[in-house]
Amino acid sequence: SIGKIIAQCRDKGIVVKETDRRKLDKICEGENHQGVAAWAAVHEYSSVEDILKNAESKNEKPFVIICDEIEDPHNLGALIRTAECAGMHGIIIPKRGGAGITPTVSKSSAGAVSILPVARVANIGQTVRWLKEQNVFVYCAQMGGVTPYKQDLTGPLAIVMGSEGRGVSPLVQKLCDGTLSLPMAADCGGVDSFNVSVAAGMLLYEIDRQRALRAEKE
Repeated sequence: SIGKIIAQCRDKGIVVKETDRRKLDKICEGENHQGVAAWAAVHEYSSVEDILKNAESKNEKPFVIICDEIEDPHNLGALIRTAECAGMHGIIIPKRGGAGITPTVSKSSAGAVSILPVARVANIGQTVRWLKEQNVFVYCAQMGGVTPYKQDLTGPLAIVMGSEGRGVSPLVQKLCDGTLSLPMAADCGGVDSFNVSVAAGMLLYEIDRQRALRAEKE
């Protein structure tokens, strides 16, 4: 079976290198490799344009989430998983200042990272400006905003989710068309916010609910 794998690799121009078992044990960190292992990219990034084309191909209004310096890979993975389940068209993350697509993110997403387009951009602020030029309405999730249940969220839409500690950066907040906030109980025992992936899940499903109701009426 290894001979067949080697032949396929050579047909596709993949470099094959023979080594001893100790090297494979180290590469695979104790996992059962059965004598063969491969290095591969965790994820191939899309572009923001690809995400909008994804919406267009489905004849749907863009539904995008922007991660402004989300640092915890488990949060990012959970968010990607929820976004795929909520019917979103893509995720935008920064090249620097936040988690990238790592094995931990991939595992936390339960495989959704291989389905949902993820774009990596150099500047979140410039990306927000560009999306607005494409007639996409951009909201940020931050305290002190409008309750999503009272806002029409059925149009072309992008939601900015901020970092676990600082939230959405002040510059990006200023660029957004509005702010959304989830209501909380009057007495939360000193807890003043939701986990970012949990907050994203609640927002995304409210948006999905509104879109489904509008589609029924149309």
